[in-house]
Parts: sequence; structure tokens; C-alpha cells
Amino acid sequence: MHLDCAEYFRSQAGYRRCFCELLKKWKSYGRPAGRIVLEHTSEEERRLLGGILGKKFSEETIRFSFAEFERGLQKTRFAPVDMKALLEGYFRTELSTNQEQKRKKQQDREEFFRKFYERFAEKKKDGAESAAALWSRQMAGTKSGGYYLLSREFSRDPEAAKTLAENVGKALTALSSAREGGRGNTALAVFAAEISGNPHYFDRGSTAGQLLTDALCCVMGRRQPENTHQWKELLLEAGIAPDYVSSFVHICGICLETEEGEHPAFRAFRELGEPCAVTLENLKKVVRARVPGKRVFAVENEMVFSFLTEQLRQEDRWRSTAILCTSGQPRTAAVRLLELLAADGFQICYSGDMDPEGIDIADRLWKRLGDRLEIWRMSPEDYGKGISNEVLKDTRMSRMDRVAHPLLKMTARCILRERRAAYQENILGDLLNDISNSSAD
Repeated sequence: MHLDCAEYFRSQAGYRRCFCELLKKWKSYGRPAGRIVLEHTSEEERRLLGGILGKKFSEETIRFSFAEFERGLQKTRFAPVDMKALLEGYFRTELSTNQEQKRKKQQDREEFFRKFYERFAEKKKDGAESAAALWSRQMAGTKSGGYYLLSREFSRDPEAAKTLAENVGKALTALSSAREGGRGNTALAVFAAEISGNPHYFDRGSTAGQLLTDALCCVMGRRQPENTHQWKELLLEAGIAPDYVSSFVHICGICLETEEGEHPAFRAFRELGEPCAVTLENLKKVVRARVPGKRVFAVENEMVFSFLTEQLRQEDRWRSTAILCTSGQPRTAAVRLLELLAADGFQICYSGDMDPEGIDIADRLWKRLGDRLEIWRMSPEDYGKGISNEVLKDTRMSRMDRVAHPLLKMTARCILRERRAAYQENILGDLLNDISNSSAD
């Protein structure tokens, strides 16, 4: 009977909108409840619904309750009518309420994470929990390590989420095995291709790349990386080389030493007083870095670096001076070299542009290297000398909210007041004099 009833209503197009609204109410309440409002109804809709409800509708907007419609159905030749069975027959699908669907999705999600943990739950030979098992347990238990990202992907496509979780679990297992076997870092693209067949699978910004980052932070006890450099550091510590070539730093007069002694290629540049670029690949075997005297000068801008090194060669002071250039935001290679210099006890004099980005870079380096990094030529006085006509936009000013270095905080206040940038190119003479005087000393 319910099938005949459903087929009858399906054959009448004038009932279509009404039944769609009835379905929404049933999913919300799980019973005939709520009010139905249909706007801009056709004459056919008003006629058909009026026949069920026992009313005559003259207005285009009609209103009635679900209960009224259900009572009207019980007076038709199809009575008795079960509304759930009728809706299931009309839409040809099994009905469940929104709450039931929500519970089902939650149960499916919990089952997904449970099976994933079981997949990697096998203990290592020493009885310790594997990295993949630790990660999956933390996700299910504390909803950390990428739980919400993976849950979102599961809601979209359970099979794709399963593949994603499997690949990241395999990646953690492979990294653990490589570390225990004493193998060196693997290039990110090679590693991604080995795990998934796609060399860009774990790229930063991809879903898999973010989930791997979350998983590494979880098992290594690290905070989420705030920038590209911190992300690269996390991968390097885990055994993945994100990119050895595009990460570089320019140097002049710096001695780079491996376990076998000074690096022969860079010794040639140093002995000629020639500046050169050093990539992260070049620094792989470098264990120490030395400079003449006690100081090394670091600048942000490439043109400033070129000017200073050229002038020092002309003054024949290059043998007693060391300079490096970070080229803006320091890449991993620059930070690695600065840390080597700081570890060997050298004082790093750092100077950058006095705009929001430059102040932020200098402050971050100081927070990282501590007293081994001296802020050089970035005082309020230097800001006054180097100020330009470039007006700074408000959107850039927020970078200076977290500045902690006392001198940089004073300069930041000047920038906020003047709303103009100051550049290293405008104080080249002062920079050169400082280096020349240090060289003479």
C-alpha cells in the first residue's frame, strides 16, 4: 500500500516541493512535526495540497503543519499511512534523522581511527611503541597530531583519507628505520615518491605535507613550524632534506671546515678574497666555521654585501674581514652558518633594513642566537639617517608587535611614528667605516 501511495505522489509534480520540505522536517525531528511554508505556489500545488488538507488556498504563500498533512493522509484511500515508509518510498532511500546520521558518522570516524591504530600497533624489536602507532594513538586519544585535518578528509572521502593516513604512517616508519640504520637524510621529493609515487606528495601546503608535519610534531614533541625555515628544520631533524640547492647564503672571508680540514673549494674563494654562494648542500659536511678576529658582519641586502666586499678589496682589508649576506629572510643555509659561527664563539654583527620586515627578521635572529648576535646600525639614530620617502601601509605594521630586543623596540616606535622605511643603502658609509675600523683593530 505504501508503495502505491508513494508512486501516486511521485506521479503528481505538484507535490514535489511539499515532499522535499516534509523530508527536511522528518530529518530534523524524526516524526511529523514542524511547519511547512511554500512561497510562490502554482495553482496546481494549491489545488493538490488543499485536497489533502481539506482547505482552499487562494494566496500564493501557503502554510500548514506536518501534523495536519499527516492527518489529511489518514483520510485518503491509502490509509493507514506511515509517514516514514511513505517518505522512504517517495525518495527511494532509507531515512535517518540528522542526529542519527551524526552518530553514524562519529561511529564510522572512531572505527576509522581504531583500525588505523591497529594497522601500526605492532611493537618494535625493543618493545617500544612505533612512531606511527604513537601518532595514531595520540590522534585518537587527544585529538592532536592532525586529527581534525584527517577527520575532515574522512568526511569528504573515507577511502582517500585511509590512503592519506596509511602513507603518513608508512613515512614515519621509514624515517624511524632510516634513523636506526644510520642512513643520512633523504631528499623530500625522492622520499615522497618512494612512499606515494608522487614526488610532490609531501610538499609544503599540500594536505599530505601538512599531515606529515602534524605527525612529526606529534612524535618529536615539537611545536608547529611558524614559517618555511622552521618547517625545513623540522624535516631535517626527522631525516628529510627539503631542498639542499635553493637554500643558500653568500659569504666572503669565512673559513668553512669539515672533519678533514678546511673545505678546499671555499678555501680558494677565501684566499682570493672573492665572495661566493654556499648552499645547504655545501654545508652538509661542514662542522665548524671561523673568521679573522672575533667578529663577522652579516647584512640583509645583496647590493649592500656587494658594495662592502668590493670596497674592502680595494682598501686591501679583505684578509682581516668576514661578511655574509642572508638575502632577506634567512634561509636554512644562512641560519645553519650563523649557528656554527655562534657555537665557535664569534660575535655576529647583524644589520638589516629598518622597515617592519627587517625589524622582525633581526629580532627573530636575536631570539635564536642570543647574545652572540649584536644588532648593528639599526638604532633610532641610524633610522633617522637612512629614512626614505616610502610610506608604509598599515597592514605591514603588525609585524613589529612582538619585537623583544630593547634597541629594536625603540626603532620600531620610530617607524610607527614616521610610517616610513629606512634602508641599508642610505647608510653605506657608516657600515663600511664600522667594518674598516674593526678590521684595523
